Amino acid sequence: MKIEVDSSPTLNDQQIIQDGLRQYNNQHVPADGDSSFAIFLRGPDGAVIGGVLARAGRGWLRTGTLWVEASLRGRGYGRQLMAAAEAEGRQRGCHSAYLDTFSFQAPAFYEHCGYEVFGTLEAFPDGHTRFFMRKSLS
Repeated sequence: MKIEVDSSPTLNDQQIIQDGLRQYNNQHVPADGDSSFAIFLRGPDGAVIGGVLARAGRGWLRTGTLWVEASLRGRGYGRQLMAAAEAEGRQRGCHSAYLDTFSFQAPAFYEHCGYEVFGTLEAFPDGHTRFFMRKSLS
């Protein structure tokens, strides 16, 4: 046996690690019903101009990414996207939601959406803070 550092691991090798942990976790807390979804904001021409990428499972909604084109920010589209993601999460059996954001991103926005900070990492990266936030969906 040997331990080695690999700066360019293959996708296959990474998948082995992910599958191994997933299999172990499923023995304790089955992932039945876990699913990813997206909600898009589209312009008149059908182009994506905003959206949310999320995952629902084990009773929790995880908002991984929220983005709205810069020229459209401050017009309520972000709140509408979050509300739609939360509604979809409820439909998929989620009782709560969580996310993380940086101090240079949108912690105040998420607070306005009803999220509360439950943890922080200072100096992540230097000069900034990473916030971990949650919200009850019930």
